[in-house]
Amino acid sequence: MRFLFPLYHPLFCFSYSSSSPSFFSISRSLLSPFLSSSSFLMAPPAAMEAPEAAPRNAFTNVASAASHISRVTVVGSGNWGSVAAKLIASNTLKLPSFHDEVRMWVFEETLPTGEKLTDVINRTNENVKYLPGIKLGKNVIADPDLDNAVRDANMLVFVTPHQFMEGICKRLVGKVKEGVEAISLIKGMEVKMEGPCMISTLITEQLGINCSVLMGANIANEIAVEKFSEATVGYRTNREIAEKWVQLFSTPYFMVTPVQDVEGVELCGTLKNVVALAAGFVDGLEMGNNTKAAIMRIGLREMRAFSKLLFSSVKDSTFFESCGVADVITTCLGGRNRKVAEAFAKNGGKRSFDELEAEMLQGQKLQIQSFLNVFHWLLHGGS
Repeated sequence: MRFLFPLYHPLFCFSYSSSSPSFFSISRSLLSPFLSSSSFLMAPPAAMEAPEAAPRNAFTNVASAASHISRVTVVGSGNWGSVAAKLIASNTLKLPSFHDEVRMWVFEETLPTGEKLTDVINRTNENVKYLPGIKLGKNVIADPDLDNAVRDANMLVFVTPHQFMEGICKRLVGKVKEGVEAISLIKGMEVKMEGPCMISTLITEQLGINCSVLMGANIANEIAVEKFSEATVGYRTNREIAEKWVQLFSTPYFMVTPVQDVEGVELCGTLKNVVALAAGFVDGLEMGNNTKAAIMRIGLREMRAFSKLLFSSVKDSTFFESCGVADVITTCLGGRNRKVAEAFAKNGGKRSFDELEAEMLQGQKLQIQSFLNVFHWLLHGGS
């Protein structure tokens, strides 16, 4: 049985996997008075039960398992990068197909205390600048050396500001292992003379590796404190790789669904920030909820039209996933672009976006420049 909406209530505890993400179990201790009725709960069919673990004491089994263990590195350590590392680290400890340790590349900074950010993360197990108060997991190792951080990895998670990605990719040419799989959590795109270039495409072209994407209604601070959220993995052809990413990111409070539409998923993550700006202007000008709802609906429609203009392969159904309508809603209600746009409107445009960004975002960046570059490219006839 498949439920269209997850039940998020103390009476329920999630226990889904990548093969059945909507399956949940009901807490027997809380509902014990009702369990006398055999019809209330049914045991899952045998096909849904987890297969019995294979014996692991034989040398051949151990050797075979060791050869397939994946090492994960997170390239980036900002707000969302730190949350991604936390999600991944909780799973690598549980899943035998992954090495326990999760490397996290940190762009080194000196804190006001005079300490290096990397040293503080490794000592306190906390990113005190970008995600204070949240323990990342003792198996997260911060590393300021990009080459060293990726050296042994065969799964790379890219989560940095989009404007840094081309430089990072150039630094990594020839430094990553053969057959590495990558995933981008970056919401933005590069604009070159020949036209827009998705970050996943940039990674694939520069490093010669396959790159999936993960986007969704994901305000990082809420996920950090384990409030329920969803995300969408966009993949090209290999469903098995997509399921592996789903397995790596999924937790009881973070549900991930795969979709075979990289460009559609990635463009949703980029274009929703433009809609969020408009929503922020509406809030700053106190135009009301009806206007804001109209902005969100029209914005989603324009996102779909623009995406199909760039890539005819984009699927309509993608816009009904977490990366689509859900991300538009959450970003227009609580995202950083909405927040800064509201302040811009309230100040009558007298304070620049750069000034407001520096004051309000504590080192984070607005996610709009890539779209403005695309718009400029289109206005000038694609040249």
